[in-house]
Amino acid sequence: MNDLINQLKEIVGDKYISTDNDTLQTYGQDWSGLFQAAPLVLVKPADTEQVASIVKLCNQNKIAIVPSGGRTGLSGGATAANKEVILSLERLNQISDFNPVDRTVKCGAGVITQELQNYANEQGFYYPVDFASAGSSQIGGNIATNAGGIKVIKYGLTRDWVAGLTVVTASGEVLELNNGLVKNATGYDLRHLIIGSEGTLGIITQAIMKLTTQPVEPTVMLLAVDSLADVSELLVHFQSNLDLMAFEFFSHKALEKVLSHRNLRAPFENSSPFYVLIEFDCVSEAEMDKAFSAFESACENGWLVDGIISQSQQQATDLWQYREGISESIAHYPPYKNDIAVVPSKVGEFLQAVDQFVQKNYPEFENIWFGHIGDGNLHLNILKPETMLLDKFKQLCEQANPEIFKILQGYSGSISAEHGVGLLKTPYLKYSRNESEIALMKAIKSSMDPNNILNPGKLFQ
Repeated sequence: MNDLINQLKEIVGDKYISTDNDTLQTYGQDWSGLFQAAPLVLVKPADTEQVASIVKLCNQNKIAIVPSGGRTGLSGGATAANKEVILSLERLNQISDFNPVDRTVKCGAGVITQELQNYANEQGFYYPVDFASAGSSQIGGNIATNAGGIKVIKYGLTRDWVAGLTVVTASGEVLELNNGLVKNATGYDLRHLIIGSEGTLGIITQAIMKLTTQPVEPTVMLLAVDSLADVSELLVHFQSNLDLMAFEFFSHKALEKVLSHRNLRAPFENSSPFYVLIEFDCVSEAEMDKAFSAFESACENGWLVDGIISQSQQQATDLWQYREGISESIAHYPPYKNDIAVVPSKVGEFLQAVDQFVQKNYPEFENIWFGHIGDGNLHLNILKPETMLLDKFKQLCEQANPEIFKILQGYSGSISAEHGVGLLKTPYLKYSRNESEIALMKAIKSSMDPNNILNPGKLFQ
């Protein structure tokens, strides 16, 4: 232990090594809060060369590494539970080499998502990948989990915005992948193999990120809806009439949590079982007329019972609070989260099937539903009853998981839409990937990380 720490100090300096227990607990787990952190040491390199030196040292000594970003994941992907070295990338936080012709910018893995968004805006451009944790999540972690968020329906996933990657392999080699090229037909695109691999194949230290033109100030609708079938009708209806940036869904139970937590007024005089939040570009009065017309025809068809259309940017921001405040409002329970996906056309049918199962078999649990209906991504949050011990609660949720995932498997869905597999979902990978796929993934892992030092225990049991 002392030899390891001394060698790490030689690489990064005394100031950037810690064995303090409180610090290790902070850096040793993510927002899931469902796993006990037990790391060995925290190290904070300053650049790719230091990362490579640390990885070489750990590989030679067969010491496991857990890469750490903003730790906003919800699957235990950044949890160091078995005496690993925590490799924090927060010092790799430089933004450089902005290129207005290529519409790209270089970001260290530790750049906070919101900082990239702000930087892009200052240059007159736009980085569109956005989610509630943008103020603390980091670009490296976003890439490692292929983060999605609220605007996937228009702009796609993080994967779609990565033009190049700098990656340190398990042996400490540094790879420069794709170098910002738009077209590159030279065999396997290792960049896309690394994206979404949860730090199990290499350590991302830098990325070339693509930017796009700035949208006009978006308009937001908040709609009160009686049934899940109506949610699906609204998606088809508004997609055919407007250029949608987001199509979000949440239950009344979710709204109640936000109203209480943020001390907000209810958006409507009467409550409804479900709510839909729509964001769209509105570049002209003609476009707004189309929006009002679509709203009125949805009313006439009985697909909604009430609605609000924002009349200012501040009102649009205020309406988003009802959706974006959900995770924060339930964090103290804590919730057992399932971040799952089916094709959008099956969302209502699947949600009803899961709700019926949980209510029948676990009546003491409260389900909080919300999600990105436009891309089929649902967040099922089961809240821990106040009087139930955490271990008991986790045990019951794990007991319910196979049945929920069997339902999901029947819809050809994914057990993880955007938070990765991590530790939480390793037992359930078989519900989304068949034996041949899992065997091939394990072979890739073994080939690229033969000593199994990179985030071991994640993805596979």
